[in-house]
Amino acid sequence: MEVRIERCWRELCARSPQWQGAVAPFAAAVRLLAESVACGGKILLCGNGGSAADAEHIAGELMKSFLLPRPLPETFCRRAREMFPGQAEELARLQGCIAAIPLVSGVALPTAFANDVDGRLGFAQQVYALARPGDVVWGISTSGNSHNVNQALRVARLLSCRTLGLTGRDGGEMASLLDVELRAPASSTALVQELHLPMYHSLCACLEAVIFG
Repeated sequence: MEVRIERCWRELCARSPQWQGAVAPFAAAVRLLAESVACGGKILLCGNGGSAADAEHIAGELMKSFLLPRPLPETFCRRAREMFPGQAEELARLQGCIAAIPLVSGVALPTAFANDVDGRLGFAQQVYALARPGDVVWGISTSGNSHNVNQALRVARLLSCRTLGLTGRDGGEMASLLDVELRAPASSTALVQELHLPMYHSLCACLEAVIFG
């Protein structure tokens, strides 16, 4: 794993030298995610606005092949041939995945909860319902002060989940709620978001290499 982390880190810094000071949290983030996945854990992602789009983007990279082939286990393919011989060839086109759920998806639940209870607790409610000990709750906030994201991280802590965050500026309130913080060295929202993308692409690529390489 350490060799893959080092390679991915060098590639990230070549593209985005602003992240050169974050080698330790980058490595810690990869280890945290890999340990959770290896134990059957899942990754829950949340953010607002552009960070919500990033949460969707990250889930898309994790739930299907990103840079590497992700062959299916032979046991799955064999069962498909035995149980559904006419569909086995098509089912074999599925890809290995890293379980990730973007909590920003959907309309009915968050609007119902916002109307009936409190919109600031929408992500927290989903974490309470879905998270199990050992899962990772990954929050994204350019300021670190997104109240609904931070409430989700608090619930994650209460449920013995691990917490990971992409932040900016001074890390805000979120910094104290994280096992691992990746703080973009910028202050404006737009610049922080621009730096978040190469970081999470590198994390996804490195995690994929560790799990499927």
